[in-house]
Amino acid sequence: MILYLDTSALVKLYVSETGSPQVHEWVSACELAAVCRIAWAEACAAFARRARDVPADAPSLEQAREALANDWPHYFILELTETVVARACEYAEVFALRAYDSVQLAAASTLREATVAEVVFASFDNRLSKAARVTGMGVMPVP
Repeated sequence: MILYLDTSALVKLYVSETGSPQVHEWVSACELAAVCRIAWAEACAAFARRARDVPADAPSLEQAREALANDWPHYFILELTETVVARACEYAEVFALRAYDSVQLAAASTLREATVAEVVFASFDNRLSKAARVTGMGVMPVP
């Protein structure tokens, strides 16, 4: 199984919060973990925002960013191609998704079409998870 992690799931690998144990289990159980390149920018923005909101967490968030940088080469990275962006535009309209959420779903859908392996979507965003289900993708259950 290929596990596609949107940024809400990816961040839980590096910052301890609700759902982190589940994401660690999912990643341990999958054959391959995939992310869209945009997840790098989104994760770094999430770490920076939390460091601004809770300055005492800044050192651990810098460690989280470094851990992500070390792990990044081990993820299967989906690029932002013209096909992904065009599909994201469609998904944004059809499912009323935010821009990067539609990119995440489009990247996962493109991966699903490119492989015979099962691709399962992991997200902690209810609207995005529902949209993934509607497209026929398997979705990891969140607590």
